[in-house]
Amino acid sequence: MSQTSIERLREYLVRLPPQSQALLMREFERAIERGEDTTVANFVLEQLRKIVRGSDEEARPRTDDPARLLFRPLEPFLVDSNFPIRPGQIRRASLVPVWQWLIREGAPEQVREFEATLARVGETGTTSALESAIRKLQLATADAIFKIAAPMAGGGDKQRALARIGPPAVIEDLLPIGSVLQAREALDTLNGRLPSFLRVFAESQIASIGPSLNVASLQTPQLLPFALSLVMQRLSAPWQIIRLAIKMAASDDEIRVAATSYGIAVSIALHDLSCLAASLRADIRRGQFDNVSEHLKALHDGVRGLRTELDIRNDSTWGRQLTSLRADISNALQSEIDSVPGRVRRLLRQRADKDIPAGARLDASEVDETAALIDFVAVCRTYASELAINEVTLRTYSDLQHYVEHATEALVQSLRGGDNKARAYRQTQVAAAIRFCDVLFGHDYASLMSRAAENAVTGERKPSRAG
Repeated sequence: MSQTSIERLREYLVRLPPQSQALLMREFERAIERGEDTTVANFVLEQLRKIVRGSDEEARPRTDDPARLLFRPLEPFLVDSNFPIRPGQIRRASLVPVWQWLIREGAPEQVREFEATLARVGETGTTSALESAIRKLQLATADAIFKIAAPMAGGGDKQRALARIGPPAVIEDLLPIGSVLQAREALDTLNGRLPSFLRVFAESQIASIGPSLNVASLQTPQLLPFALSLVMQRLSAPWQIIRLAIKMAASDDEIRVAATSYGIAVSIALHDLSCLAASLRADIRRGQFDNVSEHLKALHDGVRGLRTELDIRNDSTWGRQLTSLRADISNALQSEIDSVPGRVRRLLRQRADKDIPAGARLDASEVDETAALIDFVAVCRTYASELAINEVTLRTYSDLQHYVEHATEALVQSLRGGDNKARAYRQTQVAAAIRFCDVLFGHDYASLMSRAAENAVTGERKPSRAG
């Protein structure tokens, strides 16, 4: 494969969501174990590992990693972030302590047997027995987890046994890990029947996946969130999973929806929107606005969807969560929006010639950041009403338009006269003002002001050349 083709493949893989990357890795690993298309599978896996691990170092083949093979069914549900997890998620950091416990006391004989099988596979190159060995260890792991996590007569004995596995976060993940490993076939079957992508989750799509979800082993409180998570990974708008809960309840009333097992879908949607809001706040604090528009649209659509498609009471648990979510988003956005006019004024404020040092220039990085903030306000205006920032956004945007329009005209006029040593500084101010005009008024108006600035400079210089 040419270098250009490899770069295009990597660009495509990098753009995939982490869950989609995990699903791809899982499918290619299974293809290798079956002996299908090993050349292509190994190549794509190598690229995925480099992306996921953030390094071009040679990765250890996963077919030689017993823990990786054991926990492979968990990949679509693993999370690395510091946000609290929800039902249907497992902390990646919990896998190492659980594996060490299995080796030490959970299922030591089964682990040794599996490692012996892996060694034989490495010697002979035959992978026919690998899948059955993996499944045997997965079932043994699930049994060991259920035994230690089940209620025990001696409460103290149970706590000591669990403490030997790991901290509370690991203990919290134990039952989910065991449940997913035990129900691997059912989850694999569901995963195989789901469409690769669902742009809209409407009646027809809900009806098509209903039979795949309506499997007894997937309807337990422990496993249903994982099944719903698989569906959400295929949705262009994950919040739309609430439509499945509404369909199952045959009502949009929150009490009837919450009374069904699918009510957990609403809690999952609220949790994911809260995490997205936290990610948005973090990006804003760091001054990173590349993904702000995408996050704002997702939050706007999610909040509006929950408010319009579900009859949620303000004093209910879901109602309070939704109100808190909107307040968090509003507070995070409002403080940043309020700061933008001051930054623009500081950059475009006209100063007396005597106050401008020779060789002074505007900081290009500050201009870039301010332009991004103005664009941020413009994006917020699009989604203002649903995110409870309507008043501050409209006021700020109007103030910015009024100030930038008048400041740009005044700065262009200042190019016609004044001290020559100050002209370079004023030209950087005009360039910044024109850039802000492009964001606020569009390219045509910015081009018009750019030509006016050029004429102002040319008109100032002609007499000096004639003299």
